[in-house]
Amino acid sequence: MAEEIKQTKVEEKMESQKEENKTETKKPVVEVKKVKKDYALVNGLNLSISPKETGHICDMIRWKNVDDAIKMVEEVIVMKRPVKMTSREYPHQHGKGVAGASYPINAAKEVLKELKQLRANAIYNELELENSVIQCKADKASRPYRRGGARFKRTNLMLKLVKNEKQNKKKTKDNKKIKSGGKK
Repeated sequence: MAEEIKQTKVEEKMESQKEENKTETKKPVVEVKKVKKDYALVNGLNLSISPKETGHICDMIRWKNVDDAIKMVEEVIVMKRPVKMTSREYPHQHGKGVAGASYPINAAKEVLKELKQLRANAIYNELELENSVIQCKADKASRPYRRGGARFKRTNLMLKLVKNEKQNKKKTKDNKKIKSGGKK
């Protein structure tokens, strides 16, 4: 009988502990603080496009606004705007008024996807699209082998949207001239 009393007391203690644990298991709601970034970043890794063509497209859209860059790349896709190729691989296009240019459509399609993603990231990070410019870089990626020992072309593309500091510097210089009342 003494054993039964001990067992019932042990069971009662365990039940009371379970009830206490049930009340304690409610987790408080934790608010996640969103870290505000001053840039938006997109990395395209191992894209199956030419690094040279992608580099020339990057030269075309570098230091431009996102919306302007998207329009420019869309014009390349529909063959309205040629991409200037400064290397000697592309000859002059006679009669078109373009010196050494081409329409890299496949590379432009991939860059357009990445630009749209960059704009979406900028909106999510609450950046001002009007006052931001693009920094971009195209590098060679690892090239897997094809049949016969040939290799695929692969590119790593990095697009970064940052605030335009040049406009801010110009505004501050203009303000200094106005405040001082004279030339500097």
